Amino acid sequence: MIRTVAALAVAGMVLGGGVAQAQPAAKSAAAKARPAASSSYRAPRGPDKVRPDLNGVWQVMNTANWDIEPHAARAALQMRPGPVVPVPAKEVVALGAVGSVPAGLGVVEGGEIPYTPEARKIRDENRANYLARDPEVKCYLPGVPRANYMHLPFQIFQSEKAMLIAYEYAGAVRNILFNDPGPAPVDSWMGQSVARWDGDTLVVTVTGQLDRTWFDRAGNHHSDQMQVVERWTPIGPNLMRYEATITDPQTYTRPWKMSMNLYKRQGEDARLQQFKCVEFVEELMYGHLRKEPLK
Repeated sequence: MIRTVAALAVAGMVLGGGVAQAQPAAKSAAAKARPAASSSYRAPRGPDKVRPDLNGVWQVMNTANWDIEPHAARAALQMRPGPVVPVPAKEVVALGAVGSVPAGLGVVEGGEIPYTPEARKIRDENRANYLARDPEVKCYLPGVPRANYMHLPFQIFQSEKAMLIAYEYAGAVRNILFNDPGPAPVDSWMGQSVARWDGDTLVVTVTGQLDRTWFDRAGNHHSDQMQVVERWTPIGPNLMRYEATITDPQTYTRPWKMSMNLYKRQGEDARLQQFKCVEFVEELMYGHLRKEPLK
């Protein structure tokens, strides 16, 4: 029985290799299928009657929060050596399929993040120690751009003169500034967002972010020198193209870009719920401080 299971596991590795080898072609096809920002579509005007109306609850339909690079499905984010093939880490075995990773074509243009050799080693260490290091596990604020493609939606509030983005995850918020106040006075989890309009595209430059946020659950990271330039472009009814160009010479050999579609939620559930998860991780972070820790 054990030999049969082992054989199936090895066969799965072979098949998995085939899937992985096929990914570049799939990735190329997906890249061709990605819609460019449409210059012919004219979105409804917003409260000022001039700029497009971005108001509403938006959400992605991808697996970028698991891994922004192309990836095959796998048993868990954190693995350990097994008798034949790697198996899920002890801490996630009980989750079974719930703890597995769904496949994704990725959102990084070109497929691979251009890390420096030193930064790639840190990424690999992060991945091997995901449970202890991923800030999402501890309910830390997700930062930008990760906040925009997590599994929970966000809402854009746009008036004639102001804009704010509220995220369901951890109650995170971003105040979008249209008058540049200069460099951020202090680094923060969500950074400082300064915006301008380029036609019907909202361009937001984000600086002043802490280096403790990740791009995903796969350990992809940055330094506190990162600058993110976002482009939000309506390309169809209830459809928006999101692009983010990342510049961080301390971590990458060149600037790189991610892009994806955002979909506007419709119906009675087009609203944010509460997911203030700080209280959900109290036992994880502070349970060891109990007079009699739980077993």
